[in-house]
Amino acid sequence: MAKRGGRAPEAATPALAALVAAGVAHTARPYAHAADEHAYGEEAVRALRAGGLDVVAEQVFKTLVADVDGRLVVAVVPVPRSLDLKALAAAAGGKRAAMADPARAQRSSGYVLGGISPLGQRTPLPTVVDASAAGFATVLVSAGRRGLQVELAPEDLVRLTGATLADVAR
Repeated sequence: MAKRGGRAPEAATPALAALVAAGVAHTARPYAHAADEHAYGEEAVRALRAGGLDVVAEQVFKTLVADVDGRLVVAVVPVPRSLDLKALAAAAGGKRAAMADPARAQRSSGYVLGGISPLGQRTPLPTVVDASAAGFATVLVSAGRRGLQVELAPEDLVRLTGATLADVAR
């Protein structure tokens, strides 16, 4: 997997800029986002496949922001699966977890819903990546805007976000 040349799309978002700055091999995967689509992860999987990328849905991860005992925590889970809030709380060293208020998640991350990336967040947050990511040579996560994913090695995702790997999806 090679970095793409030029400023676009590497510097197009803070997530891609963080990857470039860290010298991490990655591939930007743009696709057409439908303005009326709100199932962002499922749309990404469909669009990537339609564009000819040989990817399984479990290889595409969604970024969710949760409130664990009053502090924000990022969870990165496969698109077809759900976040196990109890498992996230335990992995983050807390007792209770709930999905964060969307406006708070957007303010903290600097990204819009459907485009929140675990990379290049305005305020870096504790991050937990579902352990299933380790089973793939590459995974895809939001690159920081709707209609743009980035493919990278899961170990690079974990390293750059300072994430913990844990079973947090069900």
